[in-house]
Amino acid sequence: MNVIARAKAPTPPFFKKLRNIGLLLGAVSAAVFAAPVALPGLLASIIGYLGVAGGVITTVSQLAIPVDPPKPKPKRK
Repeated sequence: MNVIARAKAPTPPFFKKLRNIGLLLGAVSAAVFAAPVALPGLLASIIGYLGVAGGVITTVSQLAIPVDPPKPKPKRK
């Protein structure tokens, strides 16, 4: 299955929640960097890493596809 088909496939509920958390991390990171306040170096690094983590979480969650549950084996007589 190619990447485009995976992105268009329905996303499982758990990964929808995870995707939203990733989007939130990215948005908070962008908002803090856009603020007209000088940030200490350590804080800027941490916020940058949170933004990258949010992007990765969002991308991986969007590409997750549901797995069909295993089918029960037929009973023997």
